Amino acid sequence: MFITSLLAMSFSLASGEPIKPLPQSIAYNRSKAELGKKLFHDPVLSKDGTVACVTCHHLDSGGDDGMQFSFGVEGREGNINSPTVLNAFFNFRQFWDGRAKDLEEQAAGPIENPLEMGHTLDGAVQKLKKDKNYQETFSTLYPDGLTTENMLNAIAEFEKALITPNAPFDRYLQGDENAISKEAKKGYRLFKSKGCILCHNGVNIGGNLYNKFGIYKASHSAHLGRYHLTKREEDKFVFKVPSLRNIALTAPYMHDGRAQNLKQAVLIMTQYQLGRYMEAEEIDAIVAFLESLTGERPEILR
Repeated sequence: MFITSLLAMSFSLASGEPIKPLPQSIAYNRSKAELGKKLFHDPVLSKDGTVACVTCHHLDSGGDDGMQFSFGVEGREGNINSPTVLNAFFNFRQFWDGRAKDLEEQAAGPIENPLEMGHTLDGAVQKLKKDKNYQETFSTLYPDGLTTENMLNAIAEFEKALITPNAPFDRYLQGDENAISKEAKKGYRLFKSKGCILCHNGVNIGGNLYNKFGIYKASHSAHLGRYHLTKREEDKFVFKVPSLRNIALTAPYMHDGRAQNLKQAVLIMTQYQLGRYMEAEEIDAIVAFLESLTGERPEILR
């Protein structure tokens, strides 16, 4: 399932590099996205009114919260690292285990998760209906007004807009040789030759396939990944490969937040995923490449 298919995927891409630049913009409904932006920041969606989407997804930095595990209502601690919401539109599935097929399904998850917002979708909608402004805005934008489906659609429309184009590496791919340093160029060559590119490719530099954590070296993990969904033995420790965009801003790393910085993350990947040794200077070069993946602030947040 893994190595053979990954090789085929990586090198059957269209001509050119296996990583593609983010588009400058994508089509979305601005009015609905602005409504979703308001909902994203509003703790009214949580059961006790203390937690909002932005609590775990800080939009002024990397789109995560910088913690190993997030805290939800009543101070309840989660059990998996909060992924970035930036560029999530480009992921083929949502959540580490891929249980949501799109952003609308993803938006429902935290609201109903007892460790996060601890609410029900209907309960959240009923609270919103007590707000005249929300009622009027939904009625203006949606023929059937404020419903569960429309609430999730508005949040998803906002998240769709959270793209971060024009990273230095994107500009390099588009022909600007001076956009990244010599060290970053070396790091990209190593990223490809060492095999990192097998999982981290495409426009989101990941987010487009599943893979097992610990191919070459078994790794203890309290979270069993997709096994929780499928109950198939072969899905133990299988997770959606994360995007590497803005990775310099989203420490700690891995599904369990075990790596505190990029050097640790690269070292773990060389041991557990690639099964090969890397010199310290090679790791430093790859980190320089990863640091070139930080893009611009989403236009909708400016």
